[in-house]
Amino acid sequence: MSVSWTDAAILGLVQGLTEFLPVSSSAHLRILGEFLPSGTDPGAAFTAITQLGTEAAVLVYFWKDIMAIATAWLRQVFRIGDYDKDAARMGWLIIIGSLPIIVLGLAFKDAIEHGLRNMYITAVMLIVFGLILGWADRIGKKKYALRQLIWRDGIIFGFAQAMALIPGVSRSGGTITAGLLMGYTREAAARYSFLLAVPAVFGSGFYQLIKTMGQETAVAAGPTALATLIAFVVGYAVIVWFLKLVSTKSYMPFVWYRLIIGVVLLGLLATGVVNPI
Repeated sequence: MSVSWTDAAILGLVQGLTEFLPVSSSAHLRILGEFLPSGTDPGAAFTAITQLGTEAAVLVYFWKDIMAIATAWLRQVFRIGDYDKDAARMGWLIIIGSLPIIVLGLAFKDAIEHGLRNMYITAVMLIVFGLILGWADRIGKKKYALRQLIWRDGIIFGFAQAMALIPGVSRSGGTITAGLLMGYTREAAARYSFLLAVPAVFGSGFYQLIKTMGQETAVAAGPTALATLIAFVVGYAVIVWFLKLVSTKSYMPFVWYRLIIGVVLLGLLATGVVNPI
């Protein structure tokens, strides 16, 4: 049974709500698919394509920052006049930090699209990485600003982001956790998480979009487009709210949320209410 327009709209809403929060949007879409009338896993392709909507929200919100970084980087590469050295360095850091998720995503493509979508793995990752996020938020020094980002830390951020290839880890959660453990402020870690995601998510989304053209998928093209549009609108609002929140509040509510969802999911799996595959 295919995913209806209404179901797709719900999935788009959830994608927009969860993409930038450290709770794993891919896990939420995977779990929600089990409870929709169709009972269908929307699939890795649908997840990647709808993320184009949330990343478009990043482009709109961070447009000035992204243009400043891109302009400075291009000026440095092609030796065109003066440029902002810090912005150019950030451009290189984003490029280098994007390599792990690109390489690992291609190397383990089949596992990501199939084996790693097992719901037991999702439940365990929600719990384990929730605990790690809570620990990082507790012990992190939270003293470094984004302008103090060094090459070593940029690479570590990149590998942390790559962990999100496993549903339940959370791309933003992985990068934010790494940032906190390295001593960056909550806001700095969150902002870099957004910027670092742009190349990876757009690359993955357009790859899946081209790959699925003309093919039959779990979600048809029309409902997928609707979900992507909804994800954009909701995602933009979440960015505004989230950056204000993390400047003054801890991540502990998200930690508890992850633990509760993970434990409930394990219970549903154990009782046969939810199918692990």
